[in-house]
Amino acid sequence: MEYALGIENGPDSVSGGTGILLLHPSTGETDRIDTGFLSEDTDAFLVISTRTTAREVQQKLDHFEVDQSKATILDTLSVERGYSRRGADNIHYVSAPDDLEGIVTQVERFFEKTDGKRRLTLDSVTELAYYADEAGAKLAVERILDMLDTYDGIGLFHLSPEVHDAPYVEKMESMFDGVVELTPDGMITARF
Repeated sequence: MEYALGIENGPDSVSGGTGILLLHPSTGETDRIDTGFLSEDTDAFLVISTRTTAREVQQKLDHFEVDQSKATILDTLSVERGYSRRGADNIHYVSAPDDLEGIVTQVERFFEKTDGKRRLTLDSVTELAYYADEAGAKLAVERILDMLDTYDGIGLFHLSPEVHDAPYVEKMESMFDGVVELTPDGMITARF
């Protein structure tokens, strides 16, 4: 299955099973990349959020006019922080950002319950590593990448390289089919 990519300076399309690593400054504005990626050529998408709550994800999607009827949101923050949680068919929760098994299970459920062209974003791998550890985050990403292959989906995974040492960033890059880099001044480059 071919997917329109929807990322500036990237290829026009990629095949199902493609995992893309988005390297960005920790203060970088990634919303336009994320929402452009989610808006293209898809029947369903999953947003795994380790930095913001489901409500904030919904506000971002609304602001960038992304079709929320296709959205499933996995909120990893609200339970741990004691925030109120709105029940909805398309919003799911795990106990905390370090609940890697819970996150992977929810990704598998998303793929099992949806059909057609499917995308996911994980914002961010850096937060997973902060709450759990780098090895655990890497393993969870590997498992999700395997699911992209199995279910013919594509995914965009955020990482802030300045937070990690160079060998970890290199290991992460080697796992992906493409690397998109957002510079501090907002320029986007892509290597596929």
